[in-house]
Amino acid sequence: MRIVSLNAWGGRVFAPLMAYLIDVDADVICLQEVVRTPASRADWLMYRDHNIELPQRANLYAEICAALPEHDAFFAPVARGELFDGAQSVPSEFGLATFVRRSKAVIGLTTDFIHGAFLHDGWGPHPRARNAQAVRIFDYKGGAPITIVQLHGLRDPAGKHDTPARLAQADALVGLIGRIWSGNERLVVCGDFNVLPDSATFDKLAELGLADLVVGRGFTDTRTSLYKKPGRYADYMLVTPDVHVTCFEPVAAPEVSDHRALVLDIA
Repeated sequence: MRIVSLNAWGGRVFAPLMAYLIDVDADVICLQEVVRTPASRADWLMYRDHNIELPQRANLYAEICAALPEHDAFFAPVARGELFDGAQSVPSEFGLATFVRRSKAVIGLTTDFIHGAFLHDGWGPHPRARNAQAVRIFDYKGGAPITIVQLHGLRDPAGKHDTPARLAQADALVGLIGRIWSGNERLVVCGDFNVLPDSATFDKLAELGLADLVVGRGFTDTRTSLYKKPGRYADYMLVTPDVHVTCFEPVAAPEVSDHRALVLDIA
């Protein structure tokens, strides 16, 4: 089974991203920063926040669904706010999306907030609400279930160090995992955590038997050249000991986001 985790960056590197999602041939794809704007037919919209303007692929979720017809798709919006088509504002959703190849049976699905709550009328102040999404899959080929959880950890303008909100987020994540994971089967947790490798988040996840593959295997960079700031850690992939890892890599090329895709192959 191949599992991919990637912050899609709102689809800003659209053509390479779409080609990569097809070519990587993954059984499960966990994406963060996915845009869905059903009311717009525009290809691109603009996110505006004070002096920041970021192009967003207006209907990235629908386009990925069309590109992956052999996968079931699950979208989990974290908020509904404004994007702009010129001067016109357009309501748009932003959140997580998980894609599961239909040869695997989805036997459990859980989505919940791990920081804050859903906002329907704006993006909200920082640190903004965050959610997590979990799928429990029966792998017919392997003859056993596996639970895969993804999250997009809260962003704090002050940095990626631990805060009370991040520690509470970690507790909420552990609680969400406990609602779907049986405790005696394989577990994978992945995503853009927005924390440093020494975060207490990993201590809490270690209590579930989870170990991180990024730092644990000596990788020091989960960013691409499109990310210009210092600090190269953001994305992580954790597994329980019963996950038989045959290959793991934070992919440096092609560059399809300012984050590297994390690719995990398991037996």
